[in-house]
Amino acid sequence: MMDIYNDIVRAKTENRKLLAILLDPDKIILGNLEYLIQKINQSPATHVFIGGSHVQNNILDELIVVLKQKISLPIILFPGNPSQISANADAILFLSLISGRNPDYLIEYQVNAVPILKKTQLEIISTGYMLIESGSETAVARVSNTKPLARNNDDRAMYTAQAGEMLGHKLIYLEAGSGAKQAVPIEMIKKVSNNIEIPLIVGGGIIDLHGIQKAYEAGADLVVIGTAFENDAEFFNQNN
Repeated sequence: MMDIYNDIVRAKTENRKLLAILLDPDKIILGNLEYLIQKINQSPATHVFIGGSHVQNNILDELIVVLKQKISLPIILFPGNPSQISANADAILFLSLISGRNPDYLIEYQVNAVPILKKTQLEIISTGYMLIESGSETAVARVSNTKPLARNNDDRAMYTAQAGEMLGHKLIYLEAGSGAKQAVPIEMIKKVSNNIEIPLIVGGGIIDLHGIQKAYEAGADLVVIGTAFENDAEFFNQNN
């Protein structure tokens, strides 16, 4: 059985940087999945995240089953709400949107997810999720009806991350949002990374390999690529 969280912690200790490709089921065409799987297997990805702000189609279980047949990477759910839970995955980021003040995303959806999760063998990884201002309203902000943290207030982000750590979250996730115009600021990543002990995930608005490297150098332990890979499955080849 996988021990995904401890592997992430071990990678942080060893300064071994991780990369997740985020797949939104609503943007997946099953007929094109073989090509996508090929590109994932050729990429430097260490994890696959599955989820989105909406997810209105019904291919989640089927998608994960096919992925697990063809990909050896851990499949981790990144759900927008309890309807996006599949027992076929390996783990779930149990998200609490600690940057916002909407109780549904702080605790209500988590409570509703418990009876579903209790019926699965998913590894549950408590994650403090922080939405950062990115230059435009993202789907996460719209759906969650929350205001992102200001991108020029590093201290506020640091204190929020530290509060999440003190509450017992195992990961902190700085998120600019899907298709963000601007990535999480480098100085904010540095400030948060230097002031928490738990692993730090950074995603949203990263459009090239240089952006990934800058996030790593600033202190991200795991970087998430979603839209850039969705738009161009040759992402990792074209930017070499």
